Amino acid sequence: MGAVEAAGRPDVQVSGVQYDSRRVRPGDVFVAMQGGVTDGNSYVGAAIEKGAVGIVTDSPEGFAGLRERRLELALALVDRSANGGRRALSELSSAVFGAPEKRLKISAVTGTNGKTTTAFLLEQMLSWAGRSCILLGTIETHLAGRVRVSEHTTPESRDLLAVFAEGVEAGCSEAVMEMSSHALAQERVWGIPVDVAIFTNLTQDHLDYHGTMENYRRAKQRLFEGVGAAPPRVAVINAEDPAAEHMLAAAAACQRVTYGIERGDWRAEDLMLDAGRMRFRMRTPEGAVLVESPLTGRVNVFNLLAASCAAHARGLALEEIAAAAQQLRPAPGRFEVVSGSQDAGFLVVVDYAHTEDALANLISLARDLARERNGRVITMFGCGGDRDRGKRPRMGRVAAQGSEVVVVTSDNPRSEDSEMIIEEILPGVREAQAASVSRDPAECLVEVDRRVAIARAIGAARPGDIVLLAGKGHEKTQTFAHGVVAFDDVAEAEALLHALRLGAKEG
Repeated sequence: MGAVEAAGRPDVQVSGVQYDSRRVRPGDVFVAMQGGVTDGNSYVGAAIEKGAVGIVTDSPEGFAGLRERRLELALALVDRSANGGRRALSELSSAVFGAPEKRLKISAVTGTNGKTTTAFLLEQMLSWAGRSCILLGTIETHLAGRVRVSEHTTPESRDLLAVFAEGVEAGCSEAVMEMSSHALAQERVWGIPVDVAIFTNLTQDHLDYHGTMENYRRAKQRLFEGVGAAPPRVAVINAEDPAAEHMLAAAAACQRVTYGIERGDWRAEDLMLDAGRMRFRMRTPEGAVLVESPLTGRVNVFNLLAASCAAHARGLALEEIAAAAQQLRPAPGRFEVVSGSQDAGFLVVVDYAHTEDALANLISLARDLARERNGRVITMFGCGGDRDRGKRPRMGRVAAQGSEVVVVTSDNPRSEDSEMIIEEILPGVREAQAASVSRDPAECLVEVDRRVAIARAIGAARPGDIVLLAGKGHEKTQTFAHGVVAFDDVAEAEALLHALRLGAKEG
């Protein structure tokens, strides 16, 4: 565990491990560590009152105080500067749960965009081939076919290993998970042995936490170097992303496989894209195979290639991958067409796109579909509060560059004022409007209330149009300074479309 110092009873019987004092039960070890928002050391007393038999702390002062009290506890001090708390949490959790991570073949996906979809696709391919899988991601956790809502993209190691243990007991042999940059930088995945590591792309995001793009990139690179574990056996890397060379260098100890539409070891040739359909010849070092899938859009070609490389690394033959591709479904909230919108003559699409790159890809796909329908693109979006402010005008610019109508609204403002966030988006919109020469500048509507903004976006639609409700995707809540309220873009759009249909019938 890498303890700096130990004290107290050396022979306690441990039944569990916790980092949240509210979950402590008699016989548990409580790991007290400094977090980003709260310091777990403030809750040591509460953990002891609930029956903790051991305390691991990254506070020298707290350790000294506990030692002086001569309590009947096992005590350990770890080095805060070396992430000792999280490392101890992972190692203790592994011991308590019987090292389930060593009984699974783990595939992990990192990248700014595409993590969730790539993980979903890979899990479906492995399941199609008869593998029993765990999926851990932003939206859902799957355990041998059972589905739960996920609380975090990558949970703390104790919770991650608890899911692994449950999956192993249910007969799972594979795990597919998203690994966020936060989890890699904070070592929430310490000691997790990754077999296949996947890199999708790197664009600006999370600079509120990482500070610089270089720090953000280095956090992603850690997946390929190993975080308290050996480097992955196989590294799957997007050859067309500007950060590819950095990832390839970090993966020097891995078997490296690259992918891309136009370059890479795995490529998509003779590509044909249509709404709800793609077809291409997947060229690989082992030959070529025709791939057809109900997925939509160029960005999903990259996601499908990434998942295919990883599935092959996990033992699926090319023919099995091609057969599985025909039955793939997208992740919830990723280019999700709202039911009932087709009846209105236009499409309403909900998507999680909340970065400049993701929004640009989403709008590009919508433009292709709108062109076939002789329609326009209407984009509603906002930017999250207490997050990277630098991307706000950039997202405004790409929205106005690719859309005929832009509706700027709220998207989880958190502690910030929604109107102030919108004011930081609008300069990018105005810049794109001023630079527009090939068509009329985008019309821009501002509506702070997201429910009203959805109504205005749908109300502006004409037959053939594509209405994009971007930013929240699968999320079911909206977060404000005063708290969290229920809010679902899909449900709001469905209700509005239903009301429009009723109005049309009555009219």
